[in-house]
Amino acid sequence: MGHLITVAACSLNQWALDFEGNLQRILKSIRIAKERGARLRVGPELEITGYGCYDHFLEGDTYLHSWEMLAALLSDKSTFDMINIIGMPVMHKSVKYNCQIAIHNGKILLIRPKKYLANDGNYREMRYFTPWTKKGVTEDHYLPRMIQRITQQTTVPFGDAVLATHDTSVGIETCEEIFTPLSPHIDMGLDGVEIFTNSSGSHHELRKLYRRIDLIKGATSKLGGIYLYSNSQGCDGDRLYYDGCALIAVNGEIVAQGTQFSLNDVEVVTATIDIEDVRSFRGFSASRGMQASNSQAFERIPAPIAFSNADLEADPTVRPAKIQSPRYHLPEEEIALGPACWLWDYLRRSRTQGYFLPLSGGIDSCATAVIVASMCRLVAEATKNGVEEVIEDARRIVGEDENSEYVPSDPQEFANRIFHTCYMGTENSSIETRERAKDLASVIGSYHTDLNMDSVVTAMRNLFGLITGFKPTYKVYGGSNAENLALQNIQARLRMVTAYLFAQLLPWVRGRTGGLLVLGSANVDESLRGYLTKYDCSSADVNPIGGISKTDLKRFIAWAEKEFDMPILNKFLNAVPTAELEPITKEYVQSDEADMGMTYDELSQFGRLRKVERCGPFSMFSKLVHEWDLSPTKVAEKVKRFFFYYSVNRHKLTTLTPSYHAESYSPDDNRFDLRPFLYNTRWTWQFKRIDKAAAFLEQHRQAKAAVNEDEID
Repeated sequence: MGHLITVAACSLNQWALDFEGNLQRILKSIRIAKERGARLRVGPELEITGYGCYDHFLEGDTYLHSWEMLAALLSDKSTFDMINIIGMPVMHKSVKYNCQIAIHNGKILLIRPKKYLANDGNYREMRYFTPWTKKGVTEDHYLPRMIQRITQQTTVPFGDAVLATHDTSVGIETCEEIFTPLSPHIDMGLDGVEIFTNSSGSHHELRKLYRRIDLIKGATSKLGGIYLYSNSQGCDGDRLYYDGCALIAVNGEIVAQGTQFSLNDVEVVTATIDIEDVRSFRGFSASRGMQASNSQAFERIPAPIAFSNADLEADPTVRPAKIQSPRYHLPEEEIALGPACWLWDYLRRSRTQGYFLPLSGGIDSCATAVIVASMCRLVAEATKNGVEEVIEDARRIVGEDENSEYVPSDPQEFANRIFHTCYMGTENSSIETRERAKDLASVIGSYHTDLNMDSVVTAMRNLFGLITGFKPTYKVYGGSNAENLALQNIQARLRMVTAYLFAQLLPWVRGRTGGLLVLGSANVDESLRGYLTKYDCSSADVNPIGGISKTDLKRFIAWAEKEFDMPILNKFLNAVPTAELEPITKEYVQSDEADMGMTYDELSQFGRLRKVERCGPFSMFSKLVHEWDLSPTKVAEKVKRFFFYYSVNRHKLTTLTPSYHAESYSPDDNRFDLRPFLYNTRWTWQFKRIDKAAAFLEQHRQAKAAVNEDEID
């Protein structure tokens, strides 16, 4: 038996600027970790403020209140007899830093500022903070007087150092630093640091967890050591969902893993580890020893505590945590769980009474409805497991009083109380879509209404005719493109107005107070192409599928059909996607892909090349001409068509409903995809270069074909 230590990593559902709530969740995690015997506890990045404060990090109040919450932690005896690493912003010498603060027994041991800031995609940390660039350097940080009175310290070390306990050493990383090529844990590990902590604010994207776990395992697979990864969890006030999944790894292997999606506000994972395993792992490699002997020495900050536990070592039944295989969800499960947890946080924290969804009978609104159903299933599961926070929130949302014993144990019953759907038909709607919407609502349990909007649409049409003397007509009846588009758009926009009317008044109809949040259901591909009406039903309060591709949504529905036992979903899978905004005739039925001039699979490829691989029109053509089994001229036509419609509709993306961020090629203009919204839609020079390259390739292809024919002859 070696030296056994117990360590803890946490996932906390923090909320931006909810200082008191964040403090209580931190304290709860510390108490749980302590009850399990942990002597080191690490929490998420910026856990005191919440990660998503954005420009509030520029305000002095944010720093003042952070110190006030830290003062409460330093004064609370439940934090004693262990080292706690707490995330908060700190201003040092009038410069703002994203910091981790190590505390022990009412004292501050070290303030460690983040060295490498996340500043791409959804992240703008350099807008608020400055990276610490003084490698291996610490300075004196003068504490606020409120902290001095508690700790009896005037200054504490601030900078790049490590903690030295009586029996081991601890190095601190923060989120982005593990993603960098030369991560801090490398130099720290070569200098003998045996435990690494990472406090993270890492959001969910489909299929992203694989990369995160590979990095965590890789951090110690060559170096050796113990790696504790803590992450934020939940919706802290924005489009992102932080997916938790706290991890503990030893020598490149996972020994503890938390859940990735959960309605619990606090989750703590612990592991008992033999520190001698790290020393044995490192001592085996002579080359590591050579590198370590030449490594830079870090300043070691004394921490008057021993992590190894004599009681554990004396108990013959105690064994170190076993290696386990990482757990991953299928992308279909991620869609079922991530957006559902996000919707629950949004619902309970907005203090509204439920959701309203225009249910069209198509696959997009169907997917949105099934995600709400998944949310109801998660709520019912959590209440069966006795999660008090979920029970209390559910009672308040449905309008039960404080003395109520109501428990939402049945997903359909709960859905009927908080989920409202409506089929808004017109003369262009089909019987099939109306029936699909009705049947799906019945299976989910939503409070469903059904209406025809023809009188409203006709009134608008007649009003225009009365004012102008012209009455617009659909194209199939001889009208122009302008008339046809206007008549489609007015239907869509009137649905949005109707949705908000019903969302405000349906609770009143049902004898309740308050209002409903309106859900949007435009997928990421339609948004990218601009295949939606500005201020139609894509305009809502929140959109759980706005960052998910059509392809992934279809896979999700196929998965949910079996996993949620919803046979009705098969009808949605086999239906042709259609907006149903034009009259159906014997010769014409409106189809999304025919309207767009491209398939949804092609749109996904365009989206990934445009955003993830950072391709302009010419680069995109140059890649696809070798990937697609089409002539260069056809590929050129498709690429130019995409960029024309993308740019001409770009203004729509500035008004997109806030959507759950799930896809790396999301065109969300508000946070993620910063582009102009007034383009030269002709892309004059770019399209000329494409045409020139396509013509050259066509000539080359024809010449090669002619040579082949001659050889055959």
